Amino acid sequence: MSVGMQQLLEFMVSQGASDLHLSVGRKPTIRKSGHLKDVNAPELTAADTIRLAKEIIPEKNLRELQEAGSTDWGYAFGDKARFRCAAFKQKNVVGMVMRQIPNKLLSFEQIGLPENVKRLLDRPRGLFLVTGPTGSGKTTTLATMIDYINTNMDHHIITIEDPIEYYHPHKKCIVTQRELHNDVPTFSEGLRRALRQDPDVILVGEMRDLETIGSAITAAETGHLVFGTLHTTGATRTVDRIIDAFPTNQQEQVRAQLAVSIIAIISQAIMPKVGGGLVAAFEIMVSTSAVENLIREAKTYQLNSVIQTGKKEGMILLDDYLFDLYNAQKINRMDMFRKCSNQKEMREKFETFRKGKGRLWDDQLVAEEEGHAAPPPAAAAAAALSTRQVKK
Repeated sequence: MSVGMQQLLEFMVSQGASDLHLSVGRKPTIRKSGHLKDVNAPELTAADTIRLAKEIIPEKNLRELQEAGSTDWGYAFGDKARFRCAAFKQKNVVGMVMRQIPNKLLSFEQIGLPENVKRLLDRPRGLFLVTGPTGSGKTTTLATMIDYINTNMDHHIITIEDPIEYYHPHKKCIVTQRELHNDVPTFSEGLRRALRQDPDVILVGEMRDLETIGSAITAAETGHLVFGTLHTTGATRTVDRIIDAFPTNQQEQVRAQLAVSIIAIISQAIMPKVGGGLVAAFEIMVSTSAVENLIREAKTYQLNSVIQTGKKEGMILLDDYLFDLYNAQKINRMDMFRKCSNQKEMREKFETFRKGKGRLWDDQLVAEEEGHAAPPPAAAAAAALSTRQVKK
């Protein structure tokens, strides 16, 4: 018996799944707590995936799929959830991926974003970047920050998104949400037009080209709080990516502009939480005079050192945040190593930590995954003591 799209979406929402994959030759598959699980349904045929797509795809997106081979759109599943949908051709058949966007806006506490970030949102102007790979939760973090502004300040917020994912009701703020291709042709055009619409806050869904990046920096310089995203990991790579997008003869000027306009860069990763669910890890760089000077003088390779020593300003490196999550037993060591920026340094730090602690909380779990038993606690403690005595 064939399954319908409404049934699949209902099941996805009830399970709290983040994604739904529809691929020919495999059962419908959900992603829950970071892991893929098959739905109890028949394997999909080429006719099934086309039928399921047609149940929810707008006509213009169906034409784009036929002509360009892929298309993206947003879909509201009643008042239960919204989905970011992508349909595409592969091996001459159609596949689909749908990501669930919760209807409920989350708080700082719920997503794990440090409270000190709130004070950065009081700034009247500047560039605030949220970065990370696809699926790392950038959209959710931005939605949480926009909702905080909407709740606590009287501003005009303009968002330019592809597609609109979280809907923001008017609270203290007026919120104008413009969707790419429906309301505005490009991010750069939307940003240019936004400057004539009396904005206080502008959110650019993706800074994907030179014109958009340049316009965002200019808007931040000229008295607006601008939020944007990039698919980079870490503050250093983000700054380098922005500057490298410009021709060589413009890079010195861009460095100077970026140095004075940037407020903060949050880089994030998301991974399975021990015991179920997901947990986010953040790298936070806040603009200080030291950060400004390093960007202006093309010494971005030193930014990590400033972040590491900037805890009083609310800064933290991604790898340190991951290590804290591991130590709090929220993530396992495999995910810590998988998501870190510098594996070599992380492993060295971990081994030093392990020698000091002896048996760690997830030794048994790792031993089981590797197919052998963990040493008993007494043996592990004796080995650690022996190692310390030799070093002395």
